Amino acid sequence: MNTRHHILQRRIATPLGPLTAARSAAGLSGLWFDGQKHHPGTLDLPHDDGSDAVLSATEAALKAYFGGQPFAMPPLDPAGTAFQREVWRALLAIAPGASDTYGQLARRLGRAQAARALGAAVGRNPISILIPCHRVVGADGSLTGYAGGLERKRALLRLENDAA
Repeated sequence: MNTRHHILQRRIATPLGPLTAARSAAGLSGLWFDGQKHHPGTLDLPHDDGSDAVLSATEAALKAYFGGQPFAMPPLDPAGTAFQREVWRALLAIAPGASDTYGQLARRLGRAQAARALGAAVGRNPISILIPCHRVVGADGSLTGYAGGLERKRALLRLENDAA
């Protein structure tokens, strides 16, 4: 993971545990639960003093999200390959309270044979919750892999279904 993309960080408390938010020059570049898979580890970055607009917008969005309220998306700037960024953009089209299977998402992207590669890209999503990789489920509707853990995935989907 290219941590040089990030320039500033903030810790954000949530009902599902603390998150580390990181921003780049262009927007939110990372949002990770402690201990989640593909977490970059300790970031050698300055900590925000509370005045950064992108990180404040991220914190406000998360507060609204967990409160079941609509929110404004902060500017997003995840670093990844062209294919990963294409997959992450497609995740943004999955509405709260809805879900897609890996196969459905692959077909929607015109890459029906790439469900496995798509799954790997979903798993590498560096912006938890706001890029909603938790809305992707197995072909039979089962909850499969989530970098933040299946209990968190279950809680996020339950929260969205209750708010819908």
